Amino acid sequence: MTEECSAVIKEVQNWVSDFVVGHNLCPFAGKELRAGRVRFVETHARDIEALLHSLSDELALLQADSRIETTLLVHPHVLKSFAAYNDFLDLADELIVSMELDGVLQVASFHPDYRFAGTVASAPENLTNRSPSPMLHLLREKSIEVAAASHPDIGAIPQRNIEYLNDLMKPR
Repeated sequence: MTEECSAVIKEVQNWVSDFVVGHNLCPFAGKELRAGRVRFVETHARDIEALLHSLSDELALLQADSRIETTLLVHPHVLKSFAAYNDFLDLADELIVSMELDGVLQVASFHPDYRFAGTVASAPENLTNRSPSPMLHLLREKSIEVAAASHPDIGAIPQRNIEYLNDLMKPR
């Protein structure tokens, strides 16, 4: 379920397929990707206001169209700085609340310079949220609950990913 096939979208699709699914970083992503229920869309927004408008449109579409399981809203022209991107996430959460979608939809964050608090920039665990372009991952909370209930140890996934990526990044 792809909105457009720009070079940016193709790069993100390859990243999801090869890195996220290929390394099983998200054990739920492959099924939805294979089913064609992942929407990849690029916004040409160049400022925060335009990005909020694009985000609002995508949240409304995701809420209205049950054929879409999740959306990756790629925004390569705005919030290139991770600090600015990270600050924007509060605005995204406020938008969800203002649209009365709190508890229904949520935003997960991915950025080329993603850095978890308390880590050094080169820490391998940061790779779990590093994407080719800045993007907002829109998720259905009900789907997250169902996926979590179906997994034998959902809480172990982040630690498994950290260990896996640390091992993957070790010099050979």
